[in-house]
Amino acid sequence: METPLILTVSQLNSYTRSMLDGDIRLNNVFVAGEISNFVNHYRSGHLYMTLKDNGAAIKAVMFAGNASRLKFTPENGISVIVRGRVSIYERDGQYQLYIDDMQPDGVGALTLAFEQRKEKLAKAGLFDSDHKKPLPRFPSKIGVISSPTGAAVQDVLNVLQRRFPAAEVVFAGVQVQGDSAAPQICDAINKFNSLSAADVIIIARGGGSAEDLWQFNDEKLAYAIYESKIPIISGVGHETDFTICDFVADERAPTPSAAAELAVPDLGEQIYYISSLKNTIYSLIIEFIRSAERELEFIEKSSVIANPLSVVDRCELYLDSNWEKINTLFSNKVYTLSTHFSSVCSSLDALSPIKVLARGYSIIRGGDKIISSAENVIEGEKIDIDFSDGKAKAVITEVQI
Repeated sequence: METPLILTVSQLNSYTRSMLDGDIRLNNVFVAGEISNFVNHYRSGHLYMTLKDNGAAIKAVMFAGNASRLKFTPENGISVIVRGRVSIYERDGQYQLYIDDMQPDGVGALTLAFEQRKEKLAKAGLFDSDHKKPLPRFPSKIGVISSPTGAAVQDVLNVLQRRFPAAEVVFAGVQVQGDSAAPQICDAINKFNSLSAADVIIIARGGGSAEDLWQFNDEKLAYAIYESKIPIISGVGHETDFTICDFVADERAPTPSAAAELAVPDLGEQIYYISSLKNTIYSLIIEFIRSAERELEFIEKSSVIANPLSVVDRCELYLDSNWEKINTLFSNKVYTLSTHFSSVCSSLDALSPIKVLARGYSIIRGGDKIISSAENVIEGEKIDIDFSDGKAKAVITEVQI
């Protein structure tokens, strides 16, 4: 009987790993499942998750290098198809799937990424209408951010020249496709703002696939547009194309040419409008003059102009009539006041202390005070007595109370 082979745990895990790594069929497998227990290690950039279906589950990891190429953000509950290899993490003896690539199952990665980013920025308030700035009616400087070699910039320049040649165009050439496009557009927006180089900015690019337009869904670009003090018009793609840039911008145009039309007024229409105003003002002035002439003719034919003295005569009659009324009213008022005054004088006279003294009464004073009671005098006190026709001095010889 053979002696059984005794392995250490490390040896067993190493052997099992070598068996799995040596199986060509397990080195490049496609697995469909639903993400759960998703963890994003933001410092390392590694993604950890469990892939499951109705009957089983497997641990999985996607290292930072592969994860950085994802167009969407993995989340719990998303069904995905992944490509990778099966192996064992020797330290823990954990059988798991090492993911090289991942795609949403049933929906495109770019479509899912677009919807995720759109929802995120909408919750952050970047699409709110109350933050959008009005476009200037007559801008003197138009900022244009576009590719210097594309057809879009030529369309924009032609429209601006045709509609409003008085405006100065300040052009910032950038890439509009590829990884460097979004950073260049952000820099151009920031320079326009720091230098106050434009009254309105147009971001222009012609149509293309979702991949071609993907840089206009960049989150940093969205915040650069949102934070711009200068109003921005998005003229990216065709009418059916929508990007994050369109939702954040102050105005969205279906094409680059339409963006240029939004940015400036039509000079021909303005000239026609001014001409119409001129004709309207002229007509109003003519009508005012004619109305004044008719009024003057009416005044010239009036009796006042024909016989000015008649007005004086009417005024004299009016004054005479009112003068008599005023005299009557004044006389009545004087009589009423005189009668009332006489009545008041009679009442005051009846209350006069002199009248009282004339009826046999007198006023007794002790110094400067009037003595009204026997209690206020003492025997031997000198007093003054006022009569209606004179005064007397006396001495109190006796007081009876």
